[in-house]
Amino acid sequence: MPRLLVRPPSPQLADGEVTHLDRVPVDPALARRQWEGYVGVFRARGWEVSEVPSADEHPDGVFVEDGVVVFDDLAVFGRPGAASRRGELATLRPAVTGLGLEVAEIEAPGTLDGGDVLKIGRTVYVGRSSRTNDDGIAALRDLLSPRGWQVVTVPVTRVLHLKSAVTALPDGTVVGHPPEVDDPELFDRFLPVPEPEGNAVVVLDEGTVLMSASAPRSADLFRSRGLEVVTTPVTELEKLEGCVTCLSVRLR
Repeated sequence: MPRLLVRPPSPQLADGEVTHLDRVPVDPALARRQWEGYVGVFRARGWEVSEVPSADEHPDGVFVEDGVVVFDDLAVFGRPGAASRRGELATLRPAVTGLGLEVAEIEAPGTLDGGDVLKIGRTVYVGRSSRTNDDGIAALRDLLSPRGWQVVTVPVTRVLHLKSAVTALPDGTVVGHPPEVDDPELFDRFLPVPEPEGNAVVVLDEGTVLMSASAPRSADLFRSRGLEVVTTPVTELEKLEGCVTCLSVRLR
């Protein structure tokens, strides 16, 4: 059974970090309802949901994917590029180490956010962004190369994280809104989408993806390719540069 790690949004969510967007009002109560709807999609599909302990003092703690990335039986804890987020790991570590996985950590001076890591087959695309630096990418490559993973560095200058710009469909096709993608030619197959919110999809199974309800034209594009598309509203999280990928860690 696939497992989902999630963390409820903090009441202080509106104070979260904003880098590429202008700050606008955020409704924490609506964000909580949207988060519950997001989690409900996975429950309805048979995923086992595990909640990471709340970290209400950390406004960005709901974006739990940034703290850890799992490769087969190896969990790699990142080192957040935003110093204000490094305290989030204290409650995330016990939740992950209790799963029986081998554990490694990115250490200073490296920084690595999970939102910059896109896995397609045995290739790991890692965004060189304002949150993930060259030392962090090199450390990840040292961990993964002996395990048969290829690590490819991707420039990210137009959005916060790599997966704010691109994600992948079940067949490995990379999708992204061209104005937000630095170099689409780095990917073997690239499909432009018509809306920025269409950049982010979560693969639920080989025929189904989850995405934001804010991108109906992108959803229609994916349906035209034979996919079932499940949508859920995440508007309050999108105001803080979040999306459907960063709200969970998926263990398949």
